[in-house]
Amino acid sequence: MLGEGIVKGLAETARNFFGSYFQEQRLTTVQFPEERRPLPEASRNFPFLVYDGEDPEKGLRCVACRICEKECPPQCIFIEKSKDKKPDFVGKQQFFPDVFDIDVSVCMSCQICVEVCPFEAIKMDTEFELSTSDRFEALMWKKDRLARPNEYYHQIHPTEASEVDARLAEEKAKAAAKPPSKPTGNSNGGSAAASSSAPAPVQAADEVPAAR
Repeated sequence: MLGEGIVKGLAETARNFFGSYFQEQRLTTVQFPEERRPLPEASRNFPFLVYDGEDPEKGLRCVACRICEKECPPQCIFIEKSKDKKPDFVGKQQFFPDVFDIDVSVCMSCQICVEVCPFEAIKMDTEFELSTSDRFEALMWKKDRLARPNEYYHQIHPTEASEVDARLAEEKAKAAAKPPSKPTGNSNGGSAAASSSAPAPVQAADEVPAAR
């Protein structure tokens, strides 16, 4: 029948309109910003850096390996490695970023930086109210703005953050249980002395030297 699709569409609209007075799931709008719907846990916008503890400098998980910088499709991440080192979550001395900038004006929010990070140091934020009148400096996010505590990570992505913490705790426990490696000495030092002090192997009676 001519116009049947239009009639069905209007009927669906009317059903949702009158049903919204009785069924909350049919109410698709809220009085923003006074009312806000909770964001899905899988939602994402721009990346942020995770740090443990109270100090974002000492607790930053990033070790400036620059994998995210190399894998970023729009090349919006800029990292400069530090000259000195600090201990990471397992106590191993690691470098850290002196500079970590993200140009959010070209960021695709693709999450590739999160997927390639081996240290669980960069994650995706859910904040979306980021409008600004500055088209330059305000869109180049520095390390101090990117750094967020682990508690914030648990707040926006609780399931994922719990899994990450459990994995890091397991790695830390394995590192603590591993016995410390003993020094082997250099090639001309201890190892050579140990080999020279060892007794020579005894030749078996049936092993006669070959005639020249």
